[in-house]
Amino acid sequence: MKIAHTLLVSMLSLGLGACATTTAKQAPAVAQVEELVSLSSTYDTIWMRGDDKAVQSLQQVANQLSQYDVVFFGEFHGHSGIHLAQMEIFTALQSINPDMTLSLEQFERDVQPLLDQYLSGEVGEKVLQEDGRGWDNYEQSYRPLVEYAKTNGLPVLAANAPRDAVICVGKEGPEVLDKMPMPDRSWVAKELNLHEGPYRDKYLGFMSGSRSHGATEDKGSEAESKNKKAMDAGMAMAIRSFSAQVLRDDTMAETIAMHLQANPDRKVLHLTGSFHSVSGLGTVERLLIRMPELKVAVINPITVKAAQAPAITDKDSKTGDFILFVQETPAMFVNEDREREYMNKVIRKRMGNKCVYTQVKESQ
Repeated sequence: MKIAHTLLVSMLSLGLGACATTTAKQAPAVAQVEELVSLSSTYDTIWMRGDDKAVQSLQQVANQLSQYDVVFFGEFHGHSGIHLAQMEIFTALQSINPDMTLSLEQFERDVQPLLDQYLSGEVGEKVLQEDGRGWDNYEQSYRPLVEYAKTNGLPVLAANAPRDAVICVGKEGPEVLDKMPMPDRSWVAKELNLHEGPYRDKYLGFMSGSRSHGATEDKGSEAESKNKKAMDAGMAMAIRSFSAQVLRDDTMAETIAMHLQANPDRKVLHLTGSFHSVSGLGTVERLLIRMPELKVAVINPITVKAAQAPAITDKDSKTGDFILFVQETPAMFVNEDREREYMNKVIRKRMGNKCVYTQVKESQ
């Protein structure tokens, strides 16, 4: 099992959502685009339009994206080339449309007042980072965009659902939201869209692959009964995990929608893990449920091996209105024992997460 898949499944099974925490591998390509050259460094990027595979300059991309109300920029968290491209497209869009808003998965909705205080100069970055539960890679990856917004007086949305709520839904299911007191309940979406469809199928597909891995081959009735119970329990866990994922999606979508409804003249650039936006699924489709009149675009990254010219399948070209080619990052592990050791440590840590709202209810 590839480490990227292993890490993802582990996160899903523990109800923490499916952000792209590791760089996904590029699917086998069937056609190489003649205009493209190899990427020589992690910072190098190549832009391509999804519908016709036309190579684009940054300014061409910005000119076209400026016609959209909301642009979703999917990312592999921590990829230097992607974060540089996010900064470049944000400044390019803002030069065309001065009334831009930056929306971030990387801050949770309950810290919006603190983020506003930071933008107005009332608190320093250390306070924002610690009290605002900033990501470990904030300084390297998101500080440039937030500082640009601060300098230019642009709003920044803390769009995501709080971690405590995500953990609770992953462990207890969406019903736990009824146990959340105010104002906590207002920090997550009022409605969750848990409908069946491609996004749900994709999510549960990861989980089913994990559950089938290592299943017993015994044919006896007792073994079959154990297998069925294990599969039923696994499916129940997967459904709860999907609910936690959707809590993030719907909360981010609702945050953007509320902002645009209050500020109809603004345009939004939203940064998020690519799983939340690829192929217009996840947060994208949930925003359009709330505001179907919006014109929304998706930027989706695809990795390329070093010293190889990018190539792309028709299927991959449809994952975004624009494709951003970036260089593949180094393998996390080459030794299976070290990978297993790391994963066990991650799983033990995740398993220790408790649902604070259940604990509060039980203590009363």
